[in-house]
Amino acid sequence: MFSSVHTERREKHVAYQPHRFCVAPMMDWTDRHCRVFHRQLTRHALLYTEMVTGPAILHGDRTRLLGMSDIEHPVALQLGGSDPIALAEAAAIGEGFGYDEINLNVGCPSDRVQEGRFGACLMAEPELVAACIAAMQDRVKVPVTVKCRIGIDEQDSESDLQRFVEVVAGAGCRTFIVHARKAWLQGLSPKQNREVPPLDYARVYRLKAARPELTIVINGGITDLDAAAAHLQHVDGVMLGRAAYQTPYILAEADRRFFDASAEVVTRRQAIERIIPHIERHLAAGGRLNNVVRHVLGLYHGEPRARAFRRHLSEHAPREGAGLATLLEAASIAEPAWRSLAAE
Repeated sequence: MFSSVHTERREKHVAYQPHRFCVAPMMDWTDRHCRVFHRQLTRHALLYTEMVTGPAILHGDRTRLLGMSDIEHPVALQLGGSDPIALAEAAAIGEGFGYDEINLNVGCPSDRVQEGRFGACLMAEPELVAACIAAMQDRVKVPVTVKCRIGIDEQDSESDLQRFVEVVAGAGCRTFIVHARKAWLQGLSPKQNREVPPLDYARVYRLKAARPELTIVINGGITDLDAAAAHLQHVDGVMLGRAAYQTPYILAEADRRFFDASAEVVTRRQAIERIIPHIERHLAAGGRLNNVVRHVLGLYHGEPRARAFRRHLSEHAPREGAGLATLLEAASIAEPAWRSLAAE
């Protein structure tokens, strides 16, 4: 199910491959405000929500958890869970909200996630993952995909990964996003699990070579577009995580680099100008400025006044009653040409 805006865009770009370049699901980061901001920089990258558990969707505030705007497309909903029935219902609800893909989290190693019997621990139960995929596919028309690790604990041989993919693909999953690190379920924090286990990109390359009919997307430790381009010589897609969040302006080159050579490269100033209507709507609805602009802090990373830009927003945006002027003041620090606008 695609929005009319997204359907029109796909008709104009027939060769568009949605997983060619993606921004990873990241807890506490890739909320709807982050996705709207990222969409000002790239029209074509596939964006992902934070992980939302199936029970939360079934019993919680669905508008708060799943609400999004048409501008976010293409956008995928990442679910956490291990109950096929609950996940199928949550997937159907997500499809009803307009998401273009449902993704099952089989990669998060946190203790809280393990206690709920989902995330990376499910790599030890490929048959259960397959049952979850089959149940979701029976309920929705959009693609159902999996994000996983290359292994967990002592179950991290190449044959273990191949068996996991074989069983889950047997249930109809055609796309696997593979974080090229194993996960230690005991002894390492989630942060350490993003850094300590060594990267093994070659294993993901070999998985693609062994299963050419599947879409294989690589994730983990990718920090720039040159690295992404190198990976695309071996796999179908690349997913950036922290680099896309902490240094978001790298997304501005993604459309031209990976989708359309004639694509516009948005300036930092244009990105801020384009997010202003979203901020105004959010403030008018009673939201706080910092809900949105916390995602903009890294926009000027590497530029001469980046630190002053971040400091101004960090100090002033969280304050009660902070409004659009705060963002414009920060922008005028980063780019003096903004000063006349900020003073209006």
